[in-house]
Amino acid sequence: MASDELKTVVEMLRAAPPIPENASIEQMRAGMERMTAEAPLPEDVRYEQVGAGDVAAEWAVAPNARDDRVILYFHGGGYVIGSVRTHRQLVGDLSRAAEAKVLSLDYRLAPEHPHPAAVDDACTAYRHLLESFAPSGIAIAGDSAGGGLTGAALLALRDAGAPLPAAGVMISPWLDLTLSGDSMDSRAEQDPMVQRDGLQKMADAYVATADPKHPTISPLFADLTGLPPLLLQVGSAETLLDDSTRFAERGRASGVDVELEVWDDMVHVWHAFSLILPEAKQATSRIGEYLKQRWQ
Repeated sequence: MASDELKTVVEMLRAAPPIPENASIEQMRAGMERMTAEAPLPEDVRYEQVGAGDVAAEWAVAPNARDDRVILYFHGGGYVIGSVRTHRQLVGDLSRAAEAKVLSLDYRLAPEHPHPAAVDDACTAYRHLLESFAPSGIAIAGDSAGGGLTGAALLALRDAGAPLPAAGVMISPWLDLTLSGDSMDSRAEQDPMVQRDGLQKMADAYVATADPKHPTISPLFADLTGLPPLLLQVGSAETLLDDSTRFAERGRASGVDVELEVWDDMVHVWHAFSLILPEAKQATSRIGEYLKQRWQ
């Protein structure tokens, strides 16, 4: 049975005004910025805008963060919306849980910059981190589209022969831009956030004229051999559930150390609701423990 806190989150999400069908990209982006701007940030986390190579980024550093450990983080938003500003609470929580610095990336967005712009920016930022951190002290993580970008960046870096990080973490990842998972329909009534029509518009903007099954667009269809250890967290109420379950199965079949956690009744990227939801703090703490083990 869902907790009162989870019911509050679901009711809040369902009560949010729908995005008008004719809403512009600028309106969608501004709406997400306004929604997240109201959330108070942790007072003891330091945020600092920086450059990662030629890509805009922002440090989030909790008081307990070690200087030799870093998470390169990719925000969600369907490759179309979202920014480092919309995810400050989440990355601050991650910095504290993992006792590591977090470099949150403002990668280029579609439709102005379709694939492979986001992947190129992710790889540029990772190579920038390699100038100051050992690969064994780096992790790559992201939520939703940023979770998919985590997989895409790891694949691109592997193919380029770059030294790979200690681990990757995917939170409610979008790994299949063809939207072929059964859960896209079987979980549609349960999911208050992510639906096929909205995802299709975002996929069209990001994919443009490319093949949606391209490995760094939809990592689900890639050869996953040689990727570092991965942790996937997804909620059982998500339309994107099958992206994670199928990816984990393919990864394990390719010899990748994949840990898949399906959290009962959780919604898309429930980690973002840490001010309300106990499971958000629990999931983030679990990510922190996982990464600290991988960094040993």
